Order: sequence, then structure tokens, then C-alpha cells
Amino acid sequence: MNEQNPVQPSSDLPVPHRRRPRYSGKNPRRFEEKYKEHNPERYAETVAKVLASGKTPAGMHRPIMVAEILEVLAPRPGEIAVDCTLGFGGHAQEILARIQPGGRLIGFDADPIELPRTEARLRALGFGEEVFSVQRSNFAGLAQALGAMGISGADIILADLGLSSMQIDDPSRGFSVKQHGPLDMRMNPQRGQPASAFLERISADALSALLVENADEPRASTLAPLLAGKIFTTTSALTKAIRSALPRLHKDEADLTVRRVFQALRIAVNDEFSALESFLRNLPACLNPNGRVAILTFHSGEDRRVKKSFQMGLQSGLYSEIAPEILRPSSEERRANPRSSPAKLRWARK
Repeated sequence: MNEQNPVQPSSDLPVPHRRRPRYSGKNPRRFEEKYKEHNPERYAETVAKVLASGKTPAGMHRPIMVAEILEVLAPRPGEIAVDCTLGFGGHAQEILARIQPGGRLIGFDADPIELPRTEARLRALGFGEEVFSVQRSNFAGLAQALGAMGISGADIILADLGLSSMQIDDPSRGFSVKQHGPLDMRMNPQRGQPASAFLERISADALSALLVENADEPRASTLAPLLAGKIFTTTSALTKAIRSALPRLHKDEADLTVRRVFQALRIAVNDEFSALESFLRNLPACLNPNGRVAILTFHSGEDRRVKKSFQMGLQSGLYSEIAPEILRPSSEERRANPRSSPAKLRWARK
């Protein structure tokens, strides 16, 4: 062999096939191992079976009350729409189709993990930058963001205040009461403090008040001294501590209490009520004449604020019409998607 001109490996050689790493056991248990549910678009048959059973595949979000939202917002070609909580983009996809030709939708979301995925998905459906743009931002800054884009007002504004299934199902985000993961709960993991640090620093009195305000928790005074100032690094550790604090509670009621505590902490960690109040305060100025807004809430603290804001806006003349009563998911939707059950829809027209 000529040492000065060694034989080079051919670039035409076939690349060895690499098998997908196998999980132990018959069925995957860890979220990271759920290769089908984690990428539902590639496995239509599996997704269909899970949906038919009345469940939501892991990592897949199902938009809630789509028909009702489209009815109250009545999107028309050429209109400017804003989705304040883009999430998976299910609502945005339906609105985008109805405001063409000539319409434009701006999607807001503070989640740096899910936003790029949703943008890519909607781009793949044919929605280019001329009709669809994204802002990685909390909706509290809606008025400033629209102004910076040279938009004086929107014809349609939607805010779905619920967590997306992608956030709930991913244990690394720390939202789920069912899966072990770090006790984080931040919508934007790059900002603020995780729930673990928040709990470690809060006083018992402050935590008790927070559990009542954020989740209407009836056992706040019992739980707060046992949780405040303590170190819980994982969701499992916090769940176990809550259950241990209430040993005589029936399992179903204990489950509700765990969910309420997680809800209260998530709201506090993300300062959700302050963001919602800022959004509601500036909302009328963000709407064009005859503009419509629809807001989906998922617990009483959110709904109280939306209801009061809409009522005050109607009395002061900022709105010409508001929802006479809340709209709820149909019984069929609640059966098909149990995560829709707590949803409440309110709307207003400028």
C-alpha cells in the first residue's frame, strides 16, 4: 500500500441501521420511552386507539371548545387575530383557515420549549410569515407588542389559560401530580424560580393565604405549616407530603387536594394572576371597533377576574356586549377529553 496515498473509506458505503433503544417490559412507563405517543403525528393508528378510549395521548394536546370559540369569535377573511396562548396551535390553526385570504394571526407564548415546535408545525401546514407570526412573550405585554408591530388593534383575541398537554405530560417540567420529576412548574424554565425554591422560602401564613386565593383549598391552614419552608425537590416528594399531612382523607379527596396545591403553586411561580389582570386591564384598547375576545378559564380564581373585568367593561361602555353566562364543554367533549371538564368560556365584544 502506498503510505503517502492511503485508501480512503468510500462515502458510498451504506450507513448501518440503528435500532430504536428498547424499553424494559411490555409497555413503556417513562415519558421519554413513549416513542409513539411522544411523537403522535407519526403514529395515527396508535393515536386513534388512545383517543377512542377517551384519553389523550402523552405529549399531544387537544384544543378545547373549538366549535364554541369559533362561533363567538366569528373569524372572517382579512381580519387580524391574536392567540395569546398559542400552545399546540389547535385553535390558531382553525382561526387561520377562516381569516384567509388577507388575514393575519399573531401567536403569543412564553414557553421557549413548545413555541418553536408549534411554529414549525403550523409552517408545515402552509401558514407563512405573511399570515402567521409568533412572539415569545407573556400576554401581559400584548398592548406593547402590538404597538411595536405597528398594529393599532385586533379583530379577534383568544386566550386559553389552561396548561397544554405537552407541558402536563412532560415530567421534566414539574407540572404533573402523577409523574415523578423536578418540582419546577415554570412556563419559561429560563426565568424565575422553580416551585421547590418558592416553597422553601415562603412562610406558613403566606402559603396558607396563597392556597386559599389560588385554589380555594379548604385545608390550607393544616397544610401550610407542613409544607412552607421545607425542601421538596421532586413532584413525588411534595405529593407524598401532602397525602401524609391528611392521612384520614378519602383517596379521591386527597387527589383533589394534591391537584389544588400544585395549581396554587403553579399560579404563584408564574405570577399568573398579575399577568391576567394586566392583560384584562389593557384588553379593550387592543381591540378594533366590533372586535371580539374569548377567554377560556380553568379555575374559579381566573374566572372571577374575567367575569368582573367584562362586567365593569360593559358598565363603563368599553364593551358593547358580553356573554350573559359562561359556556361549558358539551357532555360529549367532556367524555372524549376529560381534561376539558373544568373549562369555562366567556366572551366580550367592543
